[in-house]
Amino acid sequence: MFAIVRTGGKQYRVAAGDKIVVEKLAGEAGDKVTLDDVLLAGDGGDLKDTAKLTVAAEIIAQAKGEKVIVFKKRRRHNYRRKNGHRQNHTILKIVSIGA
Repeated sequence: MFAIVRTGGKQYRVAAGDKIVVEKLAGEAGDKVTLDDVLLAGDGGDLKDTAKLTVAAEIIAQAKGEKVIVFKKRRRHNYRRKNGHRQNHTILKIVSIGA
């Protein structure tokens, strides 16, 4: 069985046992999380009702993503600015899909 869930403004296709990296969620490693915003669920070619369907997940780790360099420059004005940014992520393991 698979489901499509929305969290952090993005959509993910998940199945039981999958590991996904999502935008930061509150909690520590080992905590249980419930993803309520299920957009689609199915088993093979059959689609299921998503009215009361939830996805149970476990937080594996809180991590940071790769560093993104932001560099601004204006020609011939001696203007240079260099910044970096690392986005916070949460690594989830999908435990089950069901009510």
